[in-house]
Amino acid sequence: MVKLAQLPSSAPELAIAGQADSTPSIIDGMGFAKLYGEPLFKLPNDLYIPPDALEVFLEAFEGPLDLLLYLIRKQNFNILDIPMAQVTLQYLEYVDQIRVHNLELAGEYLLMAAMLIEIKSRMLLPVKKADTGDDVNDPRAELVRRLIEYEQMKLAAKEIDAVPQLGRDYVRAQIFIEQSLVPRWPEVHAVDLQSAWADVLKRAKLTAHHTISREELSVREHMTSILRRLKSARFVEFADLFEPGRGIPVVVVNFIALLELAKETLIEITQAEAFAPIYVRLAYSHD
Repeated sequence: MVKLAQLPSSAPELAIAGQADSTPSIIDGMGFAKLYGEPLFKLPNDLYIPPDALEVFLEAFEGPLDLLLYLIRKQNFNILDIPMAQVTLQYLEYVDQIRVHNLELAGEYLLMAAMLIEIKSRMLLPVKKADTGDDVNDPRAELVRRLIEYEQMKLAAKEIDAVPQLGRDYVRAQIFIEQSLVPRWPEVHAVDLQSAWADVLKRAKLTAHHTISREELSVREHMTSILRRLKSARFVEFADLFEPGRGIPVVVVNFIALLELAKETLIEITQAEAFAPIYVRLAYSHD
């Protein structure tokens, strides 16, 4: 980016060694500056002001194409029919101002100036037909193509810049939620309970006897037996509540009693994490 600048004609001249200071003691009865809040009516003798401090910035351009497009749009020229002589003269005036302040930066702009002069020179030559009989291309065609592409990219960049950006136009809201200190155990899924029950049945079959007997089993008695056992322990593993040695009928009735207790919310079936052992405990009373 280049910023063109010029010195204002009314800027005070700086004192040069061997010459008198021409700065007036009072300017229109008012101080031209303030030092620590007090008006300053005369420049100190030992004050040094860099030349760049008195520059007045005119326009800022991103490059030669930006400057050339600015000159064309400022005077409402048709970009497809550029008056090369007038535009070239105005372009060279701006380049001269750049060379005064930054000679290295002016090199890129001088290259565009040479191109403009070349195009104008080619336009002054007599138009000749090509060997194939076709019309010769306009010398300005390549420059016009570059200007149109640059303007399209510039407009697209403005549209992208207009899109709200995080950190510049808005900030992402953050919400802090205070977690409860009460531990919440993960719920036991039916699939996990089914798998644990299948394991108990498998162990019961290993100790089964081929003895035919008749036994009256009571679900209520097994419910009481489970509650009595849970009172003496805080947590009991699911498989430890069954006695596979007593046969499958007893195991089935015991499992039904366990389900009835869970249905009546007298016990809680918990699991620390997925695939972890399942434990049974008495339900806490909420008064």
